[in-house]
Amino acid sequence: MARDGTETRARLLGEAERLFAEVGVWEAATGDVVRAAGQRNASALTYHFGSRQGVLDAILAEHGNPIDQRRGELLGDLEDPPPADAPGVRGLVSALVQPMTAVLDDPRGRRYVRIIAQLSDRFPAWRDVPTGVDQTHLAVALNLLEEVAAGDGPAEREARLLAMIQLMTVSLAARAGELEHGSPRLDAPAYERHLVDVLTGVLTAPGS
Repeated sequence: MARDGTETRARLLGEAERLFAEVGVWEAATGDVVRAAGQRNASALTYHFGSRQGVLDAILAEHGNPIDQRRGELLGDLEDPPPADAPGVRGLVSALVQPMTAVLDDPRGRRYVRIIAQLSDRFPAWRDVPTGVDQTHLAVALNLLEEVAAGDGPAEREARLLAMIQLMTVSLAARAGELEHGSPRLDAPAYERHLVDVLTGVLTAPGS
């Protein structure tokens, strides 16, 4: 792709990321993305990404792939396989959480977690990987966590896992908002510990 084409694609991606986070993934008008990127051609986004879904997948890949690489490094530091006790579960959860809390230091990272939180309807199909997104280590961690989650059968363990994913993404998005608009009550290390504790509890708390 020509240099000017690469720059145009980057501007479109950046503006789509901003508007998807601020307005909504499905609410933001693609025409507004094109205009915000300084493009006169109304079909610029379609040319570079094919569709709204295409630019969304590109956003998820740009942020998610480095996150998954870091997640793999953290998983590699754990016992193989991690023990199914509470500390073992906590180690797995921490490997999920740490790469996500790290991106909160960057404005684009905060937009990313706000976008992820809008995709909750896709969480039950987490094994269906978006185009271009590498979730190799995410899949390893989630499969292990589903195996050790509390519950009398596969359906209950899956429900625990989905609840954990939902809570994690909502919490990260709320944290992003706090960082954008004011001083959060918890500092970064305390927030990370709190989130890991809560998510570990969701997975391991005994059923009633």
